[in-house]
Amino acid sequence: MAKLTPTEWIWRDGDFVRWEDATVHVLAHSMQFGSSAFEGIRCYKTPQGPAIFRLEDHLQRLLDSCRMYRMDLKYSLDELVAASVEVVDRNGLDTCYVRPMVLRGYGASGMVPFESPVETYIPCWPWGSYLGDEAMEKGANACVASWARMQPNTIPAMAKVAGNYLSGQLIKMEALRNGYDEGIGLTPDGMISEGSGQNVFIVKNGVIYTPHVNGTLLHGITRNSVITIATDLGIEVREQEMPREMLYVADEIFLSGTATEVAPIRSVDRIDIGTGKRGPITQQVQQRFLDTVHGRVDDTHGWLTYVRAEKAAKR
Repeated sequence: MAKLTPTEWIWRDGDFVRWEDATVHVLAHSMQFGSSAFEGIRCYKTPQGPAIFRLEDHLQRLLDSCRMYRMDLKYSLDELVAASVEVVDRNGLDTCYVRPMVLRGYGASGMVPFESPVETYIPCWPWGSYLGDEAMEKGANACVASWARMQPNTIPAMAKVAGNYLSGQLIKMEALRNGYDEGIGLTPDGMISEGSGQNVFIVKNGVIYTPHVNGTLLHGITRNSVITIATDLGIEVREQEMPREMLYVADEIFLSGTATEVAPIRSVDRIDIGTGKRGPITQQVQQRFLDTVHGRVDDTHGWLTYVRAEKAAKR
């Protein structure tokens, strides 16, 4: 599995600090109770310079997550956009992963967080393919996890917060322990939910199916991008409940997420999916996605924020 690659600078509450100086107290509220909101955003190398994919959409979701958890974030969307662009530029990166984080710091002694200050950090670092370059072409092997996703109305699944990913950790570790690349979680009533940190898409008879937003899965921005791309390509997409067995009889399956991008699944529980390799619809959607984020086709949806262009506009 990938390890963090240190860069030089991290944005912290309006200033830049060295990577090694971006620390929090061991008794910070978020360390004890998982009360931190975050985003994962990719920046890609393009012919026009580095471009961050759907930056405003990710940061708006960060603001929404903070609102759900009553975290008073003192920065506007525009300020967070500018800080994200600047941290990529200051670290001299053409391609990287950007991780805005809003933490509750040191102060509160118990679960109630209001005595802990809200702190905001934006680091970035190089990060390659999440499931590996080979999986992007040949597909990954997945299993259905024994761990279910959360029940709706327990914690907000639409918030991207640290505590929600405890479930994903269990799903992923179980999958790896049993010799798979990835795990797929079910809802509490046994329907397909999502992967350990990705949304799930099933292709059957030329139609793409994906679970609807039902309180058990993250409303993924890459998920939304896939639906938009598929529609642009003239491929029908249906959002609906799906039982587990649809995984085994699918023609194709793929996962989507910021880290994962668009990655095919070649088997589930050691049952080959379709021909046991990346299918044609998956390949078509994946190629359009990669062409878009790398600036090889027109950005018709305005998804790319160019780092150098933003910098030049400030002058």
